[in-house]
Amino acid sequence: MSVVKKLISFDSVVAEELESLSKTLDITQKELIERALDFYFDHTDSITAQKISDDVVVGKEKVHNADDVFAELGLE
Repeated sequence: MSVVKKLISFDSVVAEELESLSKTLDITQKELIERALDFYFDHTDSITAQKISDDVVVGKEKVHNADDVFAELGLE
């Protein structure tokens, strides 16, 4: 996996908590942020799935039968 550099700023209280927690857990701040974001992204996946499901129920999104889609694309 490639690495992308991002420059972000934190409130001083958050920055101090990040530094303290990374020392306590004996991991880098980068690793702590990555773990936190992975956890958050997993959480938001379920929120997104629920929103899509709700949109299907109210007719805002349409669900297509996979066999019909494959047939239309000539992938039978």
